[in-house]
Amino acid sequence: MTGLRFSALAAVALLAALNGCKGETAGNDPVSEHGMAVRPVTVTTADGKAHIFKSEVAANEAQQQQGLMYRPRLAPDAGMLFAPYPPDGGPPRAASFWMENTPNALDIIFIRADGTIATIGENAVPLSRAKVESGEPIAAVLEIAGGRAAELGIAAGDKVTWK
Repeated sequence: MTGLRFSALAAVALLAALNGCKGETAGNDPVSEHGMAVRPVTVTTADGKAHIFKSEVAANEAQQQQGLMYRPRLAPDAGMLFAPYPPDGGPPRAASFWMENTPNALDIIFIRADGTIATIGENAVPLSRAKVESGEPIAAVLEIAGGRAAELGIAAGDKVTWK
């Protein structure tokens, strides 16, 4: 009986490992080709329209430092969520981002601890070291394709949610 139980446990472990290879995390979030969890991030505008972005979650310092550098393109419904920001889980603080090694214009959406948008750095210049600043303490950042915020009517004060 012990051998059978061991085999059953080994089979369960093997299935769990194989499931991990299908691109899912332990929490069943899909995983991007870059090894980050992918979650829907919803931006609800003042007029009540909800816009959903399939966002990679840059949750640790290494992922946040890499960000979207070297990515050839970002789909219109894609994004990258830097959460928590800062990655050490400390209290919200002012942030500045730059676009070095990032070949695509991005809208950088700075999010307060209450989930509202503080500011948006629209169409940040590709490959630039110029700082794009939050202007106040923030708890998360969402990067989306450059020009999408204006196209969708996303503005300061709108609400951003994710799981």
